[in-house]
Amino acid sequence: MVEPGQYETEQRYYLIKLRQGVSHYLLKSGIPTQNQCLLIHTRFSPVLLSGEKLQTVEEILTSSSKKVGSMLHQKNTWTSLSITMITFLILKPSKSNCLANLKPNIVLLLADDLGIGDIGCYGNSTIRTPNIDRLAKEGVKFTQHIAAASVCTPSRAAFLTGRYPIRSGMTSYNGLPVLQWIAASGGLPSNETTFAKILQKEGYTTGLIGKWHLGLNCESRIDHCHHPLNHGFDFFYGMPFSLMGDCEYSVLSEKREKLEMRLNFYIQIIVLAIFTFTIGRFTGLFPVPWKITIGIAIIGFLFFLTQHFLYILIKYGDCFLMRNHTITEQPMNFKRTTYLILKEAFSFIERNKHEPFLLIISFLHVHTPLVTTEKFLQRSKHGLYGDNVEEMDWMVGEVLETLDKEGLTKSTLVYFTSDNGGSLESQIGSEQHGGWNGIYKGGKGMGGWDGGIRVPGILRWPGVLAAGRVIDDPTSLMDIYPTVAHLGGGEVPQDRVIDGRDLMPLLQGEVQQSDHEFMFHYCLSYLHAVRWHQKDSGIVWKVHYMTPVFHPKGSGACYGRGVCPCFGKGVTHHDPPLLFDLSKDPSETHPLSPDTEPLFDLVIEKVERAIQDHQATLTPVSEQLNTFNNIWKPWLQPCCGTFPLCWCDWEEDHI
Repeated sequence: MVEPGQYETEQRYYLIKLRQGVSHYLLKSGIPTQNQCLLIHTRFSPVLLSGEKLQTVEEILTSSSKKVGSMLHQKNTWTSLSITMITFLILKPSKSNCLANLKPNIVLLLADDLGIGDIGCYGNSTIRTPNIDRLAKEGVKFTQHIAAASVCTPSRAAFLTGRYPIRSGMTSYNGLPVLQWIAASGGLPSNETTFAKILQKEGYTTGLIGKWHLGLNCESRIDHCHHPLNHGFDFFYGMPFSLMGDCEYSVLSEKREKLEMRLNFYIQIIVLAIFTFTIGRFTGLFPVPWKITIGIAIIGFLFFLTQHFLYILIKYGDCFLMRNHTITEQPMNFKRTTYLILKEAFSFIERNKHEPFLLIISFLHVHTPLVTTEKFLQRSKHGLYGDNVEEMDWMVGEVLETLDKEGLTKSTLVYFTSDNGGSLESQIGSEQHGGWNGIYKGGKGMGGWDGGIRVPGILRWPGVLAAGRVIDDPTSLMDIYPTVAHLGGGEVPQDRVIDGRDLMPLLQGEVQQSDHEFMFHYCLSYLHAVRWHQKDSGIVWKVHYMTPVFHPKGSGACYGRGVCPCFGKGVTHHDPPLLFDLSKDPSETHPLSPDTEPLFDLVIEKVERAIQDHQATLTPVSEQLNTFNNIWKPWLQPCCGTFPLCWCDWEEDHI
């Protein structure tokens, strides 16, 4: 809220208050005209959407014009206003420039592992998603919306920073593709500037509710160096890590499965060694001292205990809720998690409805183990996964209804997407627990195939964005960064490469093509594919240099492996590269060759030059997902009790 003390003079204060009221009225009424832009475009820095809900211009003038009018006789005031009006009559601000002064509320809805083919507005006719479909009907839908990575940690890092994850170090060459433990030291570096930081500086109240999965601590369990509150958010409520099978006992996570297999192998080796040493001792063939044999036996016993207590370690260590810096529930009680997430979202909107706010609702849906409330069980035609999708759609509807109820719909930009494509390998028995990626090949964890990176992308802002519009040009989750920074009145950092592009000119029809010419598709730190939007022809080419080896062959996924590998024997290197014309072959089923495509050599040459230019902009950074930064470290383990007795439930008092 603006106060007189923030400005040099009382005159300046009331001029700003006048413009705030006018701006709020115009925004509630729809997209401002160019003349209306001039009315609010003074040389003083705006603090708009102040929360004074003035319904008519008459009310606005009544509330502030008396104070302003009594001062307008001052010479410097007339001079200031005259210069401002002349300047903007000459410049004639565009629609997008005008919107930069309106500071809308921004609500970003981020699903987890949702397949693009799981939503009605993207072609699904058997899973009911009326609320997400409503967003598309009332807003703009992207059909070629691309995540910067096919797994969550690097994709979310790119979303928040507007930069490929290889630039921030949120990847590695020989590690794992995502953070494996909340007690690992890797995470989003503190020198990265999220769009939340930018909006926070512009007067926005910023909140993140739901999943984080970008790290927590660096050197101690309370330093919170990677915490959302250290990255521009004023409020955080949710899960600092990610859902996994072990959060529910009935499901075995890939992490626990691999660890148990490894420990079991070590135990077998130790048992064999103890047996061999004992026989050698008694026969006199190689008399190994008993101390060594007993020491090895103790190590084997510890491995045995670890193997049998892994579930407890993961459930209590990784599956908990936090409010800001405080653990409120450890482990999580999933019967009420959905309710708690929604309650916090409603509360945040209610608390901040009088000032511009940024709210990211990062759903735990639809990641395994598909935690679904009883109300939605056995409702869909697609088992537990379909139930989980339909519950998430209901949650979207509850958020939209809250915006309607609070009178914020016209002053709020709403965006819906997913961090990556559906997981094809997520199965329990014969039941599919991962998403469907429609006609697109591949899925989560596959660096280049579109099934893992082509995700839903819907934006709604009534009166500003045309309802029902569809845009087929390539866009990126990273584009949200400059888009919301600009709308919030901020500027993107000039000291680093920002890979996202401002979407507003495209969304409002000021330009007819996306600003992206090339997109680079990584798996870990390995470049698997490149997309080239040949703007003069409208063709979108896709060049694959590496693709995962499917298991079993021809299955379209890496069943039995959790996710497909990014390098080594698990990938095929293509020389010459595979080339697809996505404009004609979006399913990437018919690779082109020099014999079938006259432009083959030209496309490959153009893309390889683009790769060289892109790689020239990369600078060495610390790998946050390498082996050392991605192992469990006991001293970093968050615990609401005395470690290892980590148990608490503060949510019971808030229900």
